[in-house]
Amino acid sequence: MSLQHSKIATRLPTTDLERARAWYADKLGLEPVDERPGGLLYRVGGSDFALFASSGRASGDYTQMAFEVADLDATIAELEARGVVFEYDGIVEVEGNYPSKHASGERAVWVRDSEGNLLGIGQPVR
Repeated sequence: MSLQHSKIATRLPTTDLERARAWYADKLGLEPVDERPGGLLYRVGGSDFALFASSGRASGDYTQMAFEVADLDATIAELEARGVVFEYDGIVEVEGNYPSKHASGERAVWVRDSEGNLLGIGQPVR
């Protein structure tokens, strides 16, 4: 058995699953591909993430999930038009990047979902 060839999926807690479903649909334009009692499954770019009902709450002190986009400026404009509020003032320039990404750094922004989960959105700088 090897985890090297397994798939990775993010799990994000929510105290109100219907509120979270509405936020992901209205703000990010995402709809679940599947659901079960207490959970919603999303598929984005070949990766999965799930929102699950929980009495606990993530701290939101760190990036819990990140989207990598080809055009950060266009993505920001689309999200602003949907009423998304960004966490920090402007785009953050992150120095360095993983060598396998063939990038010198990343331009990034962060948002909080309706449940306080911190989501990053970044574009590699090539």
